[in-house]
Amino acid sequence: MAPERLRSVDAYWRAANYLTAGQIYLMDNPLLRTPLERHHIKPRPLGHWGTSPGLNFIYAHLNRAIIDYDLDAMYVIGPGHGGPALFANAWLEGSYSRTRPDIARDAHGMATLFREFSFPGGVPSHVAPEVPGSIHEGGELGYSLAHAYGAVLDNPNLLVACVIGDGEAETGPLAASWHSNKFINPVTDGAVLPILHLNGYKIANPTILARITDAELDSLLRGYGHHPIYVTGDDPHRMHQDMAAALDQAVALVSEIQNVARTASSPPPRPQWPMIVLRTPKGWTGPRWVDGLPVEGTWRAHQVPIADIRTDPEHRRQFVDWLSSYRPDELFDETGCPTALVADNIPTSDYQMGLNPNANGGLLLTPLHLPTAKEFAVSTVQPGDTTAEPTRVLGQYLREVMVRNACYRNFRLFGPDETASNRLDAVYDVSDKQWNASVVPSDEHLARDGRVLEVLSEHMCQGWLEGYLLTGRHGLLNSYEAFAHVVDSMVNQHAKWLKVSRELPWRAPIASLNYLLTSHVWRQDHNGFSHQDPGFIDHVANKRAEVARIYLPPDANTLLSVAGQVQGRGV
Repeated sequence: MAPERLRSVDAYWRAANYLTAGQIYLMDNPLLRTPLERHHIKPRPLGHWGTSPGLNFIYAHLNRAIIDYDLDAMYVIGPGHGGPALFANAWLEGSYSRTRPDIARDAHGMATLFREFSFPGGVPSHVAPEVPGSIHEGGELGYSLAHAYGAVLDNPNLLVACVIGDGEAETGPLAASWHSNKFINPVTDGAVLPILHLNGYKIANPTILARITDAELDSLLRGYGHHPIYVTGDDPHRMHQDMAAALDQAVALVSEIQNVARTASSPPPRPQWPMIVLRTPKGWTGPRWVDGLPVEGTWRAHQVPIADIRTDPEHRRQFVDWLSSYRPDELFDETGCPTALVADNIPTSDYQMGLNPNANGGLLLTPLHLPTAKEFAVSTVQPGDTTAEPTRVLGQYLREVMVRNACYRNFRLFGPDETASNRLDAVYDVSDKQWNASVVPSDEHLARDGRVLEVLSEHMCQGWLEGYLLTGRHGLLNSYEAFAHVVDSMVNQHAKWLKVSRELPWRAPIASLNYLLTSHVWRQDHNGFSHQDPGFIDHVANKRAEVARIYLPPDANTLLSVAGQVQGRGV
């Protein structure tokens, strides 16, 4: 970067760090232009500082890349409680004021931003629906990468930067989700840029990926099918230049992969997609020592690095010194608005990640063109005189759904290796299963492009579908009833997202998350106890009526009728 660009990116980063720390601690006096008093400080500071400086660093550099390359980009933030960082960036770029006009980009709005964060009646500490630009409920770890890949399906111009915390990387769903790159078609889909953020620690322990050798980590990531680009250090000047170079390289590699695939006369080999490995200290730029104990670069930076600033004068002085180290007078003018130096690193509103319409997918939602149930109904003269397999009949209906919506590329069928066994295989008449790993002659229905996605991970299927729905499309997940329990917790998170979204007028409604449960307990005597668990329905029945609906169709024609009705908002 040229010196003036570096100054702007660094100023933006410092401003975001200042706003992040302020949210955790302050209720008033946001710019510290008067002496800090007890009543300016939250009675109980809450939030997670440790991951936030790295998230701010990434956001600042993504902004720079968006400006330089006119990228259609959005983010998914995996580190669970990075909320203050993303609220800070939304406020800086102005997208928060677009959705919350009462929180202006001035000192008064900054004070409201600080006071509401992780406070009764305010906003949560994680990256929730209230954060403009977010599609990922950060209250639980493990699902970020699957959401990111779901978002880029059938979105050929979209780049999703997915930040993966090194704690999150230890979860099972995330470990499986690295394989999503074997399903992406660079011709028809967009690109995910994983950014593995290694800051070394979870809440009280070191992280695995930060403690294995560099060679082992590199082998692991290359084995997952990625081309890793490394950025390591703690000196801001050097790190800014290294991160800018890494992002330039990653954007160039993505562009090259897509250009080659989209202009080649025959499909090229599956590419090694780029990713970035960012290694920074936990709590970077925060207090290095508190009460004689190291904080920056340790697990002690995970949440609130300085305690008791309301009652401990020395801690209060240390807090003021910390925030003053960001030189706020360079970052905010006399009214509290970001200065030109900061604003130079903010994309125009058409390109801001907080305002990307893909992250408010209901704005892009096109209703499905659906056949009527009568077109596929099983003929009967009197009740019970005809035998039919309900899901086989539904498969014919779904085949027609794919045909009628082919030009929109907005409907997909997801499942854990069970589409055929669930008798939905009529869809293969019009679509293959999307697959970008190797193919052998005995394979059937595998192709670079298809409307069906199968992988033996309920977490990945659910995550892909959620990402697809949250960016304005439609889909259905079919699974054996007993195995749907695997995603119970993901259902909780999605239902919570829907509940909160309904209360935000700027969040446009998205399509429903549709489950088809098969192989029911009542017909599983041959499989034994492993397949005899109907509890998923109990789990969904606990959700609010405006979020969840349960249908129990007794025959093929009722199933067809239900299939045409479940495109509303909910689970």
